[in-house]
Amino acid sequence: MTNTNKNEQLEALHNLYKACKHCPLASLGRQQVVFGEGNPNAPLLFLGEGPGREEDKVGRPFIGRSGQLLRKTIAKIGLKPEDYYITNVVKCRPPNNRLPNKGEISPCTKLILKRELDIIQPKVICSLGSCATKVILEEKLIRMTDARKKIINKNGLSVKPVFHPAYILRNSKMRDMWILDLKQAFDLSKNS
Repeated sequence: MTNTNKNEQLEALHNLYKACKHCPLASLGRQQVVFGEGNPNAPLLFLGEGPGREEDKVGRPFIGRSGQLLRKTIAKIGLKPEDYYITNVVKCRPPNNRLPNKGEISPCTKLILKRELDIIQPKVICSLGSCATKVILEEKLIRMTDARKKIINKNGLSVKPVFHPAYILRNSKMRDMWILDLKQAFDLSKNS
């Protein structure tokens, strides 16, 4: 699939759901639906849980404090914006930046995320935090301290769980380990 074709398909998907009302988040104060961005032909996809306040205001994923940390860190390890695509499990901001619940995750995953992944066809998904990891692995319980040590094959995809950047902002002693985990995801994507 050509880059133009993927971009057109993603744009059509965005247009279809830009006024989405399929879950409770639509009526809980969101300003807009925040879709993914990046290179749809990149082998690496970063998957977060949902947009925060800044993302909801601007309409771009991972631009708040956590996103700035992530983008700065992956640039330091050698990733350029054309090397990845970045998106979230849910496309609307949960109130008070809480984790999305099952009733919010399910419709967004079925209607948007699965289609987004079908269009992009990444080789490696770097799941950011337990929420994204549980969704992509279809697991109910995930211990990130264990999951982050593995590369998991799921339906032909390599999934590399890492801590969410918000966790790293609160636990700076984990930063060096987190950087190594992100580098492992990048290296894996270069070799796929």
